[in-house]
This record gives sequence, structure tokens and C-alpha cells, in this order.
Amino acid sequence: MLFPPDITSAVTRIAQLLTARGGRPLLVGGCVRDGLLGIENKDFDMEVYGLSIDDIRDTLAVEFDLDFVGMAFGVLKVHHFDIDISLPRVENKTNSGHKGFDVAFVPNLSYADAASRRDFTINAIMRDPLTGELIDPWHGQDDLRKGVIRHVSSHFAEDPLRVLRAMQFAARFEFEVAPETIRICSTLSQDELPRERLATEWEKLLLTGRTPSRGLRFLRDCTWIRYYPELLPLIGCKQDPIWHPEGDVWEHTLRVLDAAATLRWHDELDNLLLMLAALCHDFGKPAVSEVDHRGRIISHGHEAAGLAPTHSFIARIWNRLELNAVIPLVNNHMRPLMFVTNNVPDRTYRRLALEVKSLELLADLNEADILGASFPGEERERRLKPIAEFRERARSLNVSAAAPKPIVLGRHLLERGFKPGPQLKPILNQCFDAQLNGEFNDLEGGLTFLDNLLAQRPTP
Repeated sequence: MLFPPDITSAVTRIAQLLTARGGRPLLVGGCVRDGLLGIENKDFDMEVYGLSIDDIRDTLAVEFDLDFVGMAFGVLKVHHFDIDISLPRVENKTNSGHKGFDVAFVPNLSYADAASRRDFTINAIMRDPLTGELIDPWHGQDDLRKGVIRHVSSHFAEDPLRVLRAMQFAARFEFEVAPETIRICSTLSQDELPRERLATEWEKLLLTGRTPSRGLRFLRDCTWIRYYPELLPLIGCKQDPIWHPEGDVWEHTLRVLDAAATLRWHDELDNLLLMLAALCHDFGKPAVSEVDHRGRIISHGHEAAGLAPTHSFIARIWNRLELNAVIPLVNNHMRPLMFVTNNVPDRTYRRLALEVKSLELLADLNEADILGASFPGEERERRLKPIAEFRERARSLNVSAAAPKPIVLGRHLLERGFKPGPQLKPILNQCFDAQLNGEFNDLEGGLTFLDNLLAQRPTP
């Protein structure tokens, strides 16, 4: 079967086929919104009026491979393209939870009624893919121009997840949330939302938000910050103005998060680790901050004090073991500056690289921490200089992107007459310790060290 060369051509051809059958296909939701904002579309949602799901299937199956799994729910997916095709529907809340809805498909539903079930006016705009006509019964174009996120109707309250969607939209598009939407959000509860749905919206905030602080400010405004007890104590937790002229720990954290968003150049997992570490790095300050004998605010030990709340925050949203790598980043977020100031030896860099996933990520975190302190230009550059030195040192030792790996391995002991077993581990540990100390840095040196070490031991 021949397919259109790209997704835009596929959308056009699908619309042509459905129109010829007597239907009215309309693009809906994010693809319309993003198109109006000048953002490239990678996936499309199409709602088809005037046809049954069987009509749609029979019409398109001649030219397209379709996924029929969602047919019972009024949805068809187009293989080879990220295109979802659905019927207009009405939903009635019948029970608690995000699945407690009765759904009825109404092919001839009015456009305004069909759009009323959508979350925000900016997502309730429809576009005819053949003529370009825009159908906007809830004035979403006005809100796009004004930069406002506004709920469509009272149906908004039926799915509390929409509060977190407002959070990530505010961050992604740098929009303000309408006061009436904030008010309705404050009446909703997160309690029945499953963790995987929370994770999806938080990841959009952290991975795609241009200004993540906007999302968190919205959480505070709508009082949903109450569901994140690790964040709440940051508000009003004072800091020494010499080190933090920007204000309390909450304000600093938001600035650090925005700075970290400009440093997202890694793969998706590393970007998520960086952003989570930026969000969590000062979680320990409320527990340890105090005024010393000079009248200065100090927060000694806040790194270690932040580990438990960091773990609890992540566990509240995610079930991903790889995110545990945030913990050592938080625990060591002051180390780059400390290492350069004290000119620590190479072995200390190597050992730190064993503890954190990436010294490059740690340097990014420390850079964001400094950028989040709102120092004036010259002072900011002075404070950033040690971070550049830390990066260069880590790169020169080849431990910037990953932890050092042992050079001397078990097979080298087997070649020297040892039998497999636990007796190998102490010898290998001793070799790796010497490697970290810089006593050798290649296989030839490692084997020489091993042979010298074995010469001092009884023959196995």
C-alpha cells in the first residue's frame, strides 16, 4: 500500500476521502492551537461530523492502515502517522475518578457543544484541513492573542488533571491563567488522580516548559501546592541576602528552575534529572536554616537534609528507579565550587563521578544555582568562573560524562590462575581504588599494578 509522503499530506488525503463520503472532518485541539502559534505539528487529532465510526473505517481502510483497538471508544488511529480520528461525543460524569464518565457519540453534535467538553478555550478551536476555515465557538483565538489560559465550561471541573495541564501550559506557552480558572482549580482535588497521570503533566512542565516557574506560581495561586508538602515550606524561608539577593528559597528555586531550562541540552532522561535536581536542590533549607551569632542566615547541612524530601517528592509522582540519580545530585550540588576553591586532587573528582550520574549534569545544576541567585552581571560571571574550571578539570580526567570504569577485571585474575569466586572481589577493589587514586590509567599500567600486588600475596 502506498502512503502519502508526510503527515500533512496524509491529513489532507484523509480529509478529502471523508468529505467525499459526506462527512465534515475538522482538526481539533493542540494541532490547531500550535499551528496558530507558529509551532510545527508532529501529531494531529481529527474529529469527524456526519459519519459513523464504521463509515470512517470503511472509507479510510482502502488507502490507510488503521488501528481498530479504539473503535469501541469512537477512535481510530492511522498507522505510520501520528493521526487520531474520533467522533464528536458528549460526556457525563457518573462516578469519581478519571474514568467515571458515560460517553455517547453524536455525529451531528453542534460544534459548540462538542468543544464544550474540552479543557481550555485555546484547545477548543477547530480548523477545516481543506479550506483552512477556523471554527471558534469559545473564543480561543482571543485568548491565544492575549496569552490567557481559560477554561471552556463547567465541564472543566469533571477532570481535576486539568489543573496540572494548566500548570504545564502556563510554563510551555508563558501564558497567564485566567482568575476565574484559578478559582475553579482551587476547588478541585488531586487525591483521586493516578500517579502516572501526574507524571505525564510534570514531565511536560520540566521538559518542555520555557519558563517552568510560571507553572509553579500557578500551583501556589490555585492552592494545589498543598499536595506537594516538599514545596510548601520553601515559601517564606529566608536566605542571606548577600548570597541570595533575589529573596526566599521559593523565589530562588523558581529562578534556578528557569535557568536550568536554558541548559537542557542532554537526552530526555538527563534533562529530567537536571530539572528535578534544580527543583529539589534546596528542599533541606527549611529544616536547617538559622540565624548565627553575626545575625547572618545560614543553612549548614541543607544538602543532606534535602535528601528525604527529594525522595518523597519524586516517589509521590514517579515510579522510575532511574530518577533516584537525582538524590546524589542534590547531595553534592555545592561540590563544584568547593572542589575548585580547595583545588582538590584528581582522585576526588574520580570518586565524585562514581557517586553522581554525570559531573556535567552536576556542573549544569551548580551553574543554574548561581544564575538563580540574581547577581549583577560582573559578579555573576565571577561566580560562574569556577564552574567552568570544574567542567574543564572533569573533562580532562575523562570523567565528565560518566563514572570511571575499572580497568583491571576478573578475567585478568583468571588468566593468572585464580578460580572464579568471591575471593576475587577484594583484589579487584584494591586495583580500582589504585586506579581512582591515579596510580595507573591504562591497561598496561593496571596489569603491572596487579602483578606487583599479586607478587606480595600467596600463590592461589
